[in-house]
Amino acid sequence: MLLPYFLIASFAARSALSCADHTGRQRGHLSPRHIKRQTASTNNLTTSGTNSSEPAVDWAYDASYDWGAIQPDYATCQTGTQQSPIALSLTNGLSLYHQPYFENYNGNVSGNWTNWSYGPAFTLGHPADDYTSLPAMKWDNVTSYLKGWHIHAPADHSVGGDRSKAELHLVHVDAEGKEIAVLAIRLDPGTAPLPFLTQLPPMIPFISGPSRGPSADVAPGQPARSTKPEVVEDVEMNMSLALNGVDTVSEFWTYKGSLTSPPCGEGIRWFVSRAIAFTSVEQMRAVLGASAYSARQEQEVWLHEINSA
Repeated sequence: MLLPYFLIASFAARSALSCADHTGRQRGHLSPRHIKRQTASTNNLTTSGTNSSEPAVDWAYDASYDWGAIQPDYATCQTGTQQSPIALSLTNGLSLYHQPYFENYNGNVSGNWTNWSYGPAFTLGHPADDYTSLPAMKWDNVTSYLKGWHIHAPADHSVGGDRSKAELHLVHVDAEGKEIAVLAIRLDPGTAPLPFLTQLPPMIPFISGPSRGPSADVAPGQPARSTKPEVVEDVEMNMSLALNGVDTVSEFWTYKGSLTSPPCGEGIRWFVSRAIAFTSVEQMRAVLGASAYSARQEQEVWLHEINSA
């Protein structure tokens, strides 16, 4: 059962996620979400992270239109030719090329369950500096490895002008750990629980407020938000359940895009499932209750080569 209540965990960690590459200096008027990060280890397995001495972030999703003006490192957010997300439609057709195939998604994997300060997140454990033991997604002659996943709310990508309530991003890296692909699955409430979410521990709250301290707007009788991201270690889950919820991504859009947070690095192959994964009403309320607004403003289509060979 998923319930958005407070969990006690031993330390704070940041999930290593392509859309959550939070770096840079603080810019007060953006009300940034401060995230302290450290590398977590799990029985000789590591979950990728960055040193907790890194400065607080200086950007926010509710001001994504202005990221390129914050500092030179974010220039690509303004000048890039393949920025994500973009609006999609059936008028684009569906891709006949770059069909993804999945290996080692069956069976349980172990990792860290947390909140990336905007929503639920999971980072897979793996031997240090060895990503090739992780579940793989292949297309053409490219092999990528599942580093972790996280949820955005609302969805990053709209389809036919409609935006789902949330979007699951499965982040894949190359053998050196560089992000090269994201599989996006839209999430909406339906009538039955989604098995992929059912297997998870209770939701961990996001961190609220510019100071990342307890929220001043917590409703009476509700637990205060934590002051640090929490982590539940050694959580096992079956990643194939994410694929089963969307018919193993048999229909999809694909395009050349970017990370959806500064520095907005390009060179990311996006796969967006046409099928929506439906959750129960209770599951969706739990996801939204553990999430903060995290959808970047959609970008103009330019050199994205949607569904191109």
